[in-house]
Formats: sequence, C-alpha cells, structure tokens
Amino acid sequence: MKTTLEELQAFVAVVDGGSITAAADHLDQTVSGISRALARLEKKLDTTLLRRTTRRTALTEEGQAFLQRTRAILASIEDAEEHMAARRQQPAGRLRVNAATPFMLHAVVPLVPAFRSAYPQITLELDTDEAYIDLLERRTDVAIRIGQLQDSTLHARPLCTSRLRVLASPEYLARAGRPKSVADLAGHTLLGFNQPESLNRWPLRGTHGDEWPIVPSLTASSGETLRQLALAHVGLVCLSDFMTAADRESGRLVQVLARETVEVRQPINAVYYRNTQLAARIACFLDFLQERMGG
Repeated sequence: MKTTLEELQAFVAVVDGGSITAAADHLDQTVSGISRALARLEKKLDTTLLRRTTRRTALTEEGQAFLQRTRAILASIEDAEEHMAARRQQPAGRLRVNAATPFMLHAVVPLVPAFRSAYPQITLELDTDEAYIDLLERRTDVAIRIGQLQDSTLHARPLCTSRLRVLASPEYLARAGRPKSVADLAGHTLLGFNQPESLNRWPLRGTHGDEWPIVPSLTASSGETLRQLALAHVGLVCLSDFMTAADRESGRLVQVLARETVEVRQPINAVYYRNTQLAARIACFLDFLQERMGG
C-alpha cells in the first residue's frame, strides 16, 4: 500500500517539531491523528522511523534516510503548486483552437497579435475544419461553433452574434441585373453550401414565409470559398457579417433585397470540455475573445 501525503507531512512535522504534540499544533490536527498517521506510515514501510519516549522522539537510521527523500518529495509538491499558481497568474502552455476557416481568418486571426502580446507564454495551435469535430479525439481545447449548439455535453461561452445578408459584387449586378424581388432569384446564379442543407435557406421574406430555400447553381463546403466566388463576380451569396464586413465597407460586395431580408443573427459560441477547474490558458483565451467580440 502506498504512503499518503498526509503521512509524509506528519512524519516531517514530528521531526521538525520534536514531538507529536508540536506536530499536531503545526498541522492543526489532533495528537491521536498524527500518531495514527505515523503508525500507518511505519506499517506500510515495514520499518521503524522514530523511536518515541515520553520525553522525546529520535530518528532511527532508516528514518534519517527516509527523511531526506520525504523532504525532497514535499519540496517537489510545493514547487509544483507554486508553478501552477504562477501559471494562473501568467498562463502558459499549448492552446489548441479549432474553428471554421472563415471565422478563423476573419475573426480570430486579426486578434492573434494582441493575444500573443498579452500572453506570450501561451503557444497557439490554430486548426480549421468546415464540419464539427470531436474535441477529445482531436485533443482540442476550444472550438468556435456558429449556429445553434447540438452537443449538450460541452460547456459553451457565448461570444457574439452575426447577421446574415444576401450579397453580390457590383460587377455581377451590372452584368446580371439587380433582383427586385425574391422571385427574381430564379434568374440568377446562386452560390450555396453543399452541407448542411439549412445554410441554403436564405432569410428572405415573401409569400413563402421568412425563409427562401434556394437551389444552388454552384456549391462549396466553405463560406470562404463562396465569398471568393462572389468577389470574383460569379453570383449571389448569403453570408454572415463577420466575414463580409470589410467587403461591404469597401464596396466590393453590396447587399441585395435589403427590404425583404429578415434579421437573422447566428449565435457564435466557444465550446470546451470542463471536468474540473478550467485551465488558466483556456480561461484567459475565452475571456479575451468574449471581451473583443462581445460588441
């Protein structure tokens, strides 16, 4: 049977204090508790560590040898605790973050310089996937997920929301004409997702309700691919503001059917597993994202 930390601490406290009573006072325990801890320790080691009389205690030769090792063990534990406290104050270590390519490029990457400046001891590992991943299987600390969450086993931190709009380049509209109604979309090149199908229901109001299911002329798995196609004047696209804000500000993409567009905001969450205390490197990253994306 292995010894316990409590037994090792009791042993050292008796040696340093010179008596079981002094050790009990130092560790804020009862005299009988310290005595039992010493007895268990000696039984497990099958040796006598201390010779005890009514007036004093003295180390045996075996006790002297064991004391050196015990002090080293306790010092190592104390050092580990101090190291973890330092990490909480100045988080360190590898942080694996996963997100869809568009969100990584347009929302996370621009924040990386500021995060690295604030937390230079954290090593970021940024991965992109268009589909949801298994965090445990991929050894991922934090994943950014867009849309309604499905996995109830994960903890989630809301970061922000992002509005959906139907967009096209001025060059495409000059060539194909600007749609004046939802029905006009039938005569246009529509850029959509190959999965999930829910992303091909555009937030457009009409006799059909508040969604318009499109039949894409061209599909892609990534919103960034669709954005690039729209910028290349290929057709109309429905994308989230987080990846098109700069394009709209510069005029490279313009909104169409604004009056018919229903205000739909996609929730964006950071998800993670948490069995015990959240690691400082994860907590500070979540706080950092939430603070800067909350607006």
